[in-house]
Amino acid sequence: MSDDTGAAPIAHPDAAGVLSIDAMGGDHGPDAIVAGLALAVKTNPAMRFIVHGDEAVLSAAIARRPGLADHCTVRHAPDVVAMTDKPSQVMRTGKNTSMWSAVDAVHSGEATVCVSCGNTGALMGVSMVCLRKLPGINRPAIAILWPSRNPSGFNVMLDVGADIRADPDDLIQYALMGMSYARNGLGIDRPRVGLLNVGTEENKGRSELREAHDRIEMLAADNGFEFVGFVEGGDIPGDRVDVIVTDGFTGNVALKTGEGTALFVRDMLGEAFRATPLSKMAALLAMSSLKRLSKRIDPRRVNGGVFLGLNGTVVKSHGSADETGVAAAVGLAWNLSKSGFSDRLRARVAAATATLGDTE
Repeated sequence: MSDDTGAAPIAHPDAAGVLSIDAMGGDHGPDAIVAGLALAVKTNPAMRFIVHGDEAVLSAAIARRPGLADHCTVRHAPDVVAMTDKPSQVMRTGKNTSMWSAVDAVHSGEATVCVSCGNTGALMGVSMVCLRKLPGINRPAIAILWPSRNPSGFNVMLDVGADIRADPDDLIQYALMGMSYARNGLGIDRPRVGLLNVGTEENKGRSELREAHDRIEMLAADNGFEFVGFVEGGDIPGDRVDVIVTDGFTGNVALKTGEGTALFVRDMLGEAFRATPLSKMAALLAMSSLKRLSKRIDPRRVNGGVFLGLNGTVVKSHGSADETGVAAAVGLAWNLSKSGFSDRLRARVAAATATLGDTE
């Protein structure tokens, strides 16, 4: 994995190889999350977890998975953040929840990355209270990996819902954080960054987009990335760019549309191949190709949005994630932990803060 800044990652000896898991969030309850941990461990047997939630429930669920107990430490947290809970309420009264306990384990240095399937707004609020924003960051962002035609198989897109607003300074910070994620998460030495707009011409779009365009362009050479300018929606799964920068409102709409379209295409293909005896025979002949296509467009395969701009790394899994989706989010958290991503991002933001002032 290439280093973002050349600086040595800050060591966390007590947290090496340990992930903090909020096991009570999500639509399917702790059984699906524990099943996802068991699936993840099969791929990476070195994984270790601090699992937060109801101790009796979690201990029983873990015991049903042979060998998983050797990888888990259960930490009792009696309360649960519901999907309907308001973030402000959780920040006032949520210190006994599994979500708060999971994030706090990263703050205390016991774990390197937190994973939660819980309420997104509450998770962001708790993360900001426990971990605080990096110096120089106005608004954290949620970054996701989007299946693409690039050699890595993915593009990075941010923000996808941390905050619906984004002024030029925010978009510039997103570009720098997204570039760092692409470099350390995907191993791309010189990421190509694009700014999502309604057209590629430099005179298109809102004034804050045009201002951000010019300032990001000035930063590119000194910060080790290529700025390709404005990109359009069709470039999100393409190979023109590695990082797509946008505001949280637009990014979230694009994300949910893409996920819905992937499920629609998969369901429609299934219906088409089941329609007649002849089509069923064709499906049998094309089974291996159909499985590859289904895997490529399966949203569970890239489950996990990363909160960027905090003093610690938090991965937000879909609330509806099953064991496959949970395992994907845990695998992403593991890769980020092993790369020292949090420390490298902190160094990147610190190095760029002074440069940002020069572009204003």
